[in-house]
Amino acid sequence: MKRQSPPRSKILLVDDEPDLLSGLKRSFAKRLPDMEVLTATGGREALDILVQQEVDLVLMDIMMGEMDGLEVLDHIHSNDPDQTVILMTGYGTIELAVDAIRRGAWDFVTKPLELDNLTRILHKGLERSKLLNENKKLRSRIYPDGILADFVGQGTLMQKLYKAIKTSANSEYTVLIRGASGTGKELCARAVHTLSRRSKGPFVMVNCPTIPGELLESELFGYRKGAFTGADRDHDGLFFKANGGTICLDEIGDIPVNVQTKLLRVLQEQEIKQLGADTSTKIDVRIIASTNADLESKISEGAFREDLFYRLEVLTLRMPSLHEIPEDIPLLADHFLKKVQIELGINEKRFSGSALKKLCDHHWPGNIRELQNVIRRAALFFPGPVINGDHLMIDSPITSPGSEINREPEMDIIPYKEAKETCIDSFTRQYVHTLLKKSNGNISEAARLSFLTRAALQKIMRRYAISAEKFRK
Repeated sequence: MKRQSPPRSKILLVDDEPDLLSGLKRSFAKRLPDMEVLTATGGREALDILVQQEVDLVLMDIMMGEMDGLEVLDHIHSNDPDQTVILMTGYGTIELAVDAIRRGAWDFVTKPLELDNLTRILHKGLERSKLLNENKKLRSRIYPDGILADFVGQGTLMQKLYKAIKTSANSEYTVLIRGASGTGKELCARAVHTLSRRSKGPFVMVNCPTIPGELLESELFGYRKGAFTGADRDHDGLFFKANGGTICLDEIGDIPVNVQTKLLRVLQEQEIKQLGADTSTKIDVRIIASTNADLESKISEGAFREDLFYRLEVLTLRMPSLHEIPEDIPLLADHFLKKVQIELGINEKRFSGSALKKLCDHHWPGNIRELQNVIRRAALFFPGPVINGDHLMIDSPITSPGSEINREPEMDIIPYKEAKETCIDSFTRQYVHTLLKKSNGNISEAARLSFLTRAALQKIMRRYAISAEKFRK
């Protein structure tokens, strides 16, 4: 029986310069013979291709006429946050690169393109996509209904949450997601949408506090041309964008009372009236709201409408804080460590027993987001295959949530600047010692591992009087 060859990886090239597209396609045919190369001459064409078929990597220009690359990137990641996207531009600035990475680009290259370097980046990007796809397939085999595709916890509280998400998704009722900051409320909202009959419709996430109060109404409900000074065109608003799908109003407890009044009408009548419009327009949108605020206290203070609260609280999902699910911390830590390895392209690492104990003992006021950041720092700053307890830059453990006694060792108070410099000195010495031990005193290898130049590393070693000789075997 003839063995089937594995499917070819697909790369999508997006640029509004046809000559560049054809040139890159010819180059990749020679340099990446096992890849299938697709092309698109604009953002909308690229989005159409991504709807029709799976692509392993997108290489896209930023400066395009119809839709720029950053706008296309936002559309791509609203549907698939894991899609590997590399942006290219002839206008390379630090600010543009930072904005591109912040918005989800995996990497950033400047024109004129250096093909050897670009080929290396593409290989790394394709390897990232391969690892992510393998992880998704594994998780889909373990959890065939897909509900846990992005969740990790398996404890009792999380199992109850999964059942509640499934039940909520089967209805059209409004959902209120409550929980502390960093517990995964957005992930929960996306799961409800994905499992609902609206899954093929848009999912619009609105971070309410980031939109100034005076602009929130017009952003949510839209406006007509001439409604106010500067309104030189019609603007649909976010509710119109979510029509046929779901809108999630994140941190709803922070929206102004006048916007709460209009939102109440949307919930009651399923219609909106845009600023400057004479009539209301019917919409078909499911509303999910989330908050870390004590809405009951806000109601008693007059900062939140009681009738809106009861309209929102038809179905309530509560996200547990991390200290409530300590049995899931090792699973979460391992999950985030694997993600960091993919993000950074580094060799496999694992936690020691002391590291896992320290993670489980910590109270985690920042919840899952804090845990993820701690693991990112440890994986980035400490080379080597094992992450130990002293590699985890977290405070001393608090033995019980809400404990009135913080059992930290007593210490003399010294000036802040002096204390900070002492911590930095201690961290730097430990880091360089670990680095040189790993590289057996080879300064060039140590510089490569730390992403420092050889000269910069030698300068640090001179400052702290650290010699590489004693680390050489």
